[in-house]
Amino acid sequence: MARPIRILGLDPGLQHTGWGLVEHDGYRLRFCAEGVISTQAGDDLHHRLLTLHNGLAAVIAAQSPDEAAVEHTYVARNPESALKLGQARGVVLLAPALAGLVVREYGAMEVKRAVVGNGHAAKEQVQAMVRHLLPGVTFKRADAADALAIAICHAHHRSTRNAFSAAVARAAS
Repeated sequence: MARPIRILGLDPGLQHTGWGLVEHDGYRLRFCAEGVISTQAGDDLHHRLLTLHNGLAAVIAAQSPDEAAVEHTYVARNPESALKLGQARGVVLLAPALAGLVVREYGAMEVKRAVVGNGHAAKEQVQAMVRHLLPGVTFKRADAADALAIAICHAHHRSTRNAFSAAVARAAS
């Protein structure tokens, strides 16, 4: 059996960025760690982005993930908030890329569909399914639960991509 892949799920946010790490051996998921990187609302934007980057770099160094998955964020309420969130999301995408990790992106409905089976599932349903798929897990914040759901989504999609690639290779030979 191959070595399990360590997947870092990231739920971007300027105030709180959730992260969750799972191992996937192709069949089973195992919870490894979770947490949240928080910034202070009163700090200058550049300082908040630096805090976010340094926190992510520390998580990546401590947890040694093999791949990362980031949720797409959709905000239409306030243009200024959307811009700030976009900048935070840029840092969340950049940090694992700088560490040499493969980074994949998934939409919120795609994550819910992969974890619950329903793209319109409520947050509570997603959290309940994450608890079911990762027995014994507890979340410090909902952001960490979302990050674990993103990691689970990536594990499922990764398995599908690998199976498809293997089938194509068999057909070509």
